[in-house]
Amino acid sequence: MRYSAIVVSVVIPAHNEASVVGRLLSGLLAGAAPGEFEIWVVANGCTDDTAEIAGAFADVKVLITPQANKHAAMRLADEHAEGFPRLYVDADVELGSEDVRALAAAFDDADVLAAGPSRALPNERRPWTVRWFYDVWDELPVVRAGLFGRGVVGVSREGWERLRALPPLLGDDLAASLLFEPSQRRVVPEATVVVHPPRTGRALLKIRTRALVSTLQAADDPELASASGSARTSVSDLRAIALASPVRATPKVVWFMALTVATKIRARRAVRTKDFRTWHRDDTSR
Repeated sequence: MRYSAIVVSVVIPAHNEASVVGRLLSGLLAGAAPGEFEIWVVANGCTDDTAEIAGAFADVKVLITPQANKHAAMRLADEHAEGFPRLYVDADVELGSEDVRALAAAFDDADVLAAGPSRALPNERRPWTVRWFYDVWDELPVVRAGLFGRGVVGVSREGWERLRALPPLLGDDLAASLLFEPSQRRVVPEATVVVHPPRTGRALLKIRTRALVSTLQAADDPELASASGSARTSVSDLRAIALASPVRATPKVVWFMALTVATKIRARRAVRTKDFRTWHRDDTSR
């Protein structure tokens, strides 16, 4: 059976996302036939108008919970959503209806259990501290091949069964990438998500700390431990990027490494205190 013949479920956990959730929903619904997608917005722990804004869109169903927890919000939506493939989408990204269709089509291959879109990172009006980091990060093979850092993860029914069996983890997208073999996951070039980078170096450090804490937490999970090393940056990859364009790329690689060291210091502090719950959120890009 082709997935294009059934309804795709889109789950959007949203915590105080009033400034961006309308942008995402407008893109998802533009060009979509009525009822083509089953869209669930889970307003979790919101103190703003996220739920009201989402509820104003036709074909969007809203769930409200007082608990500000992304993992719990996703599981709450799973109790109501019926369609597969199922897409989990961060509220602060941009994704269109054609992108959803392209992601759904990837699951026509029964071997594909998880999929994500290609990534666009608009760097306009970002300081060099942010631009240089992403210039290097986006060239890393592990970043290009993994499903993390995209704000969108799609799973088949079988993939969903495996994903929901995991305990709550800070990096849900990282878990989705590590849980599946390379042959079972796919980055779909026909689909593109716009991920808005932070606007300050301080905000970048916050979200990179969250990413590294997620990697360290995954290394402690029996299901993910063997693959967690594949999500880490290798020195050889950084050397290859620098050698490809020594004059332009080398300073960027040096900055990337410096920020990574600072991130490791902060992340290890969180791990020592077993703080796997603090959500280091970037509000500058919203």
